[in-house]
Amino acid sequence: MRDILPILIVGAIIGTFALLFLVAFFTAKRKKVLENRERNMPDSEIIRRLLAYAKPYRKHFVLVFFVMLLANVYSVVSPLIIGHIEETVVGNFEMSYLLRVVAVYVAILIVSLVCTYTQAMVLQKAGQKILSAMRQDVFTHIESLSHEQLNNIPVGKLVTRVSNDPNAISFMFTNILVTLVQNVMVVFAVLAAMLMLNYMLTLMVLCFVPFVVLFTIIFRRFSRSVHLRVNDATTDVNTYLSENLSGIKITQIFNREDRKMEDFLEKSRALEKAKRSRMFVFGIFQPMVYMLYISSVLCLMYLGGRGYIGGWNVLGQTVSSGVIVSFYMYISKFFNPIQQLAEQFDMLQRSFAAAEKIFTVMDMVPEIVDSPGAKDLENIRGEIEFRDVWFAYNPGEWVLKGVSFHISPKQTVAFVGSTGSGKSTILSLICRNYDIQKGQILIDGVDIKEVTIASLRRHFGQMLQDVFLFSGTIRSNIVLRDEFPNEDIRKACEYVNADSFIYRLDNGLDEVVRERGNNFSAGQRQLLSFARTIIHKPAVMILDEATANIDTETELLIQDSLEKMKNIGTMLIVAHRLSTIQHADNIILLSHGTILEQGTHQELLHQKGRYYNLYTLQYNKEQLQRQA
Repeated sequence: MRDILPILIVGAIIGTFALLFLVAFFTAKRKKVLENRERNMPDSEIIRRLLAYAKPYRKHFVLVFFVMLLANVYSVVSPLIIGHIEETVVGNFEMSYLLRVVAVYVAILIVSLVCTYTQAMVLQKAGQKILSAMRQDVFTHIESLSHEQLNNIPVGKLVTRVSNDPNAISFMFTNILVTLVQNVMVVFAVLAAMLMLNYMLTLMVLCFVPFVVLFTIIFRRFSRSVHLRVNDATTDVNTYLSENLSGIKITQIFNREDRKMEDFLEKSRALEKAKRSRMFVFGIFQPMVYMLYISSVLCLMYLGGRGYIGGWNVLGQTVSSGVIVSFYMYISKFFNPIQQLAEQFDMLQRSFAAAEKIFTVMDMVPEIVDSPGAKDLENIRGEIEFRDVWFAYNPGEWVLKGVSFHISPKQTVAFVGSTGSGKSTILSLICRNYDIQKGQILIDGVDIKEVTIASLRRHFGQMLQDVFLFSGTIRSNIVLRDEFPNEDIRKACEYVNADSFIYRLDNGLDEVVRERGNNFSAGQRQLLSFARTIIHKPAVMILDEATANIDTETELLIQDSLEKMKNIGTMLIVAHRLSTIQHADNIILLSHGTILEQGTHQELLHQKGRYYNLYTLQYNKEQLQRQA
């Protein structure tokens, strides 16, 4: 009994830790059920979908697999060689024989190093291609979402899905999965070598394996949970930054920097807390595996030492000094991959958590899609008709109620009315940014649901109040990456009077545009949007409050541009300034989603209805401002 007392003490300590972890595991599992948390995507589903991205590069992974087999030879053979060297030195020593053994060891080491380099290079190339493919798929899918869906997703969340999350998944393909496979191969190869060398000592080592498996399962349960928390907290921080950095001028104007900093610190603390939880879980698992490793080494030294010194013969196995040295190295190579599982599982759970976030976005079904059998709309004349159109952003809250009107080709039609009357909604519905609930919208007599969305929108040019310019140059913002001759760009700028400021700039069309075009005035950005629309030659032009917040001088340029643009195609205008739409062919006045009046400017004034009252009110207000 005294001979095996140290072994019993080690077993009691390990058993105590195992019992504590089991209690924590089932307690946490019960707590999860009680909290009724949302079920996560199964690992099998995540792996299946990720492997679809790796399938085109399966030849790369097959090559890596065979390279790993060669590299693993070093892990299996080196302990045997070292043990043999030890016995050679202790026994009949011959320098020439020792040098030959050392030469074999060095050769195996060099082959292993070359294999490791080849493996890394092949994996990096495949991983970067997988990363690019995934980012492209995510970005393309986000582009296919409807306006309503995009409005419901914070921009920071989308940025995280496209930028940060694919990086974690790429690392999984280039490092984690291959390392896991390699470690599994090493474990089994080392185990086979140990069994052939001394199965009595191997059985002793295997007694620790059930505890390794138990600790790994428990770690996986907690690791997945904390990684999801870290990802959620990271998304919250990115979302907050994206929104508040965009609106930082408003924060400064209202002197709310301190309040915003408090909000940011609160989200940062939540992220810090989540990361501390992840570090805590990781910090427990790795020492536990290391404890098993040290325990197995102690048992080896105890049993091996007593066997070697006392000449034990257990199950017909004898222990020599070379066997002890080889087994010491084998135990290290056996437990080292298992110990690395802590870090590998940590990173693997990060990758799975990132993949789950990505697939959640990619599983969003686009609400606006091409109908079965939809055809491309090649050319249009610009005839538009609404037939008893009903539309609501939220069920039951009708924004448009039975709206019907007809627009002839090349007509200029203006929509006026109070805020919320449905003006901008009509323009969005024509481009099919949203789908109507009742009625029909026709382009040249064809229902817009019967044509492809891309071909429909290709015929529209939209000029909005809040012009968005991309970082780049004036030229790139006008052509939007399409190829146009310099002469066409110059003519488009002159046509809309944008040349009045472009050619005064040092670099002309190649002048740098900073983020959102903040180095240009509102009027200049609007003229650039006009040039961008004209050069793409749309059949229907849409102006949604395009003349709002513009100074008088720029407004004159814009008015002149609008007069020229009327000759290009059908023009739809939404404007609060009634003076800008006096020459429209038809003016439609909306109120609470219905059409109250329509006609020319003079016809509506003659009716002396709602339009007459609005125009008189604005006219008197402008006169008072001029007198002041």
